[in-house]
Amino acid sequence: MRMRITILSIATFIVLACNSHALQAQDLGSAPQSQSNLATRPTATATGSGDDPMLGSWKLNAQKSRLIDEMKITGLGGNKYSFDFGGGPPETVVADGTDQPGNFGTTNSTTIVSPDEWRGERKKNGKVQIAGIWTLSKDGKTLHDDFTYFPDNGKTVHLVYVYERRGTGSGFAGDWVSTTAQIDTVYVVQVKPFDGDGLSIVNSADGTTKNIKSDGKDYSNTASGVTTVSSAQRRDERTIALTDKIDGKVADTQEISVSADSNTLTITVHVPDRSDPNVLVFERQ
Repeated sequence: MRMRITILSIATFIVLACNSHALQAQDLGSAPQSQSNLATRPTATATGSGDDPMLGSWKLNAQKSRLIDEMKITGLGGNKYSFDFGGGPPETVVADGTDQPGNFGTTNSTTIVSPDEWRGERKKNGKVQIAGIWTLSKDGKTLHDDFTYFPDNGKTVHLVYVYERRGTGSGFAGDWVSTTAQIDTVYVVQVKPFDGDGLSIVNSADGTTKNIKSDGKDYSNTASGVTTVSSAQRRDERTIALTDKIDGKVADTQEISVSADSNTLTITVHVPDRSDPNVLVFERQ
């Protein structure tokens, strides 16, 4: 099943996203440290506190956020399929329930329960990271994805995606696009000062931390076995621009911005070959 690298946490978004879809579900666990580089921190803000307006505790508002995901499933004959989830090369899997090599040092298994239900697991070092249940509607136009992520800290993440078929296809094979995601997990991130002029972003749900600076240079980050290269630039006191790469290719670009009243933090994630961005809205706690 998919990685969802860029959807599960702000730390995940900055490492890759989306990833995902990771998002995706990478970067979760025991607070691995990663670093890119960020411009000089402002000395005055609209809050009057003298602190960077990005500092503080932020909670995801799922109702105001817009999560877009796309996956492509191609039948290769028999029970062999190609899965393209974005964020890495397509994976080829025989849907026989066995663990098979996947991206980023994981294994992937897919089981055909019935013509309208597939189940999958993704493992890392033999441990289940992701479990998914895919259910196809009777007319074959809608796919429901019941997605559960199991980070090392034991705080389970659960999401439900609803995909619609784009173009032609039969059964589970096709191009699937989701603009609807039910998020059953509370996401709170904390942004703290780091090393004088940088920021440290901590996801309280999974304990991951990403330290960023911004001189526009590329810095390597490794989390959950996935190595990315990130660069950051501070456009002004309320806006940071980030670019993430894997194997030299851009995985996503992101804009992190804080509203004029300093009460809303918005992350806009652009993924190559997708026309619409993910927009994640956080409110100050």
